[in-house]
Amino acid sequence: MSGDGFHCRACASAELHTILDLGQTPLANNLLTESQLTEPEPRFPLVLTFCAACSLVQITETVPPEILFAHYLYFSSFSDAMLTHARGIAQRMMRERKLHGSSRVIEIASNEGYLLQYYRQAGVPVLGIEPATNIAAVARDERGIRMLNEFFGLELAERLACQDERADVVHANNVLAHVADLNGFVAGLRLLLKDDGVAVIEVPYVKDMIDRVEFDTIYHEHLSYFSLTALKQLCARHGLAIADAEQLPIHGGSLRLFLRPAQRGQRRSENVSRLLREEKEWGVNRLSFYQAFGGSVERLKVDLLNLLHDLKSRGQRIAAYGCSAKGSTLLNYFGIGRETLDFVVDRSTAKQGLYTPGTHLPVYGPEKLLEQMPECALLLTWNFAEEILEQQAEYQRRGGRFIIPIPQPRVAQFAPPAALEACS
Repeated sequence: MSGDGFHCRACASAELHTILDLGQTPLANNLLTESQLTEPEPRFPLVLTFCAACSLVQITETVPPEILFAHYLYFSSFSDAMLTHARGIAQRMMRERKLHGSSRVIEIASNEGYLLQYYRQAGVPVLGIEPATNIAAVARDERGIRMLNEFFGLELAERLACQDERADVVHANNVLAHVADLNGFVAGLRLLLKDDGVAVIEVPYVKDMIDRVEFDTIYHEHLSYFSLTALKQLCARHGLAIADAEQLPIHGGSLRLFLRPAQRGQRRSENVSRLLREEKEWGVNRLSFYQAFGGSVERLKVDLLNLLHDLKSRGQRIAAYGCSAKGSTLLNYFGIGRETLDFVVDRSTAKQGLYTPGTHLPVYGPEKLLEQMPECALLLTWNFAEEILEQQAEYQRRGGRFIIPIPQPRVAQFAPPAALEACS
């Protein structure tokens, strides 16, 4: 069982079972300046549990959101794949919902406006809600998006509803997992929607996390890890129905839900019915499905460390690509630091010049790979492998190799882009 005093964030049950204990870890996005390297670094327990009452998988520690999100270094726009993903759903919703200049779209945790910019460019009024002051400023000042620099919850939703700010479409991408007060968030979501509105929610899918040993998606910002079964119960409690659901490959496997205000006689899509049936079959509500996860993580640890040790013993230099939160979990839990990796590169200029939490590796721009030409680069942002491998074709052409750690460590084979093949 989990530690005394903790109750499920969704249903308040105390019947929680530990799945995986990752020990005391630093905050995954708490990058350090050089002057901070000698200062004590706060660490917090990172324990993953399963709620037998409602099937929600969650960690037991709640770090105050003001610490995690008041100043944030994750900018979605540094990923081309994320921009393509955002543009696609925005165009789809504008078409399906027939949005126009009198409609309203709200995004909760809107980051720097990577999604809302596509609505705004089409003349659809938007409102972004973003707690990180630095990121909200970019959305407002550089993209002209109307912003609220606040955390979203029931109180803010009530205020917006009173100001006639209810929305035709509400987006909440990869934010529900960050929320401690799940019930307040979902109740606020219902209040924010017009009676004929739709909320589009994206969350990492717990089934993919377990099946693909994606333990590195576990960090203190991610409080919950969702199944459709757990979400259905949570939404129903607050007058929302899951009208449709889709499985997406993004972020290692995600669910996209379309939520609408619940009405009598409302029918759900076959996708929802099928996924709920499948979850029952694979054991979404049974502890036994999750119990082998810890063993899978330990086998992955042994395999990756053996691979890295073999490369180092042959005199090869290794860097890492992607100063990501998931990378922080992997490096800290597996004990991979300066003895193995020379440096980290990342496309985000907000992270360059800083140091990784816990492991204190320096972060540079991607051009460092070509300058130094380490024989291998450990791809910590494996969820964007296709995009990164294409961007780093020159590094690979010169002989550099990428190690993809999840779900099983492997060295990626270089496949030259068509343009390079044609010139060779």
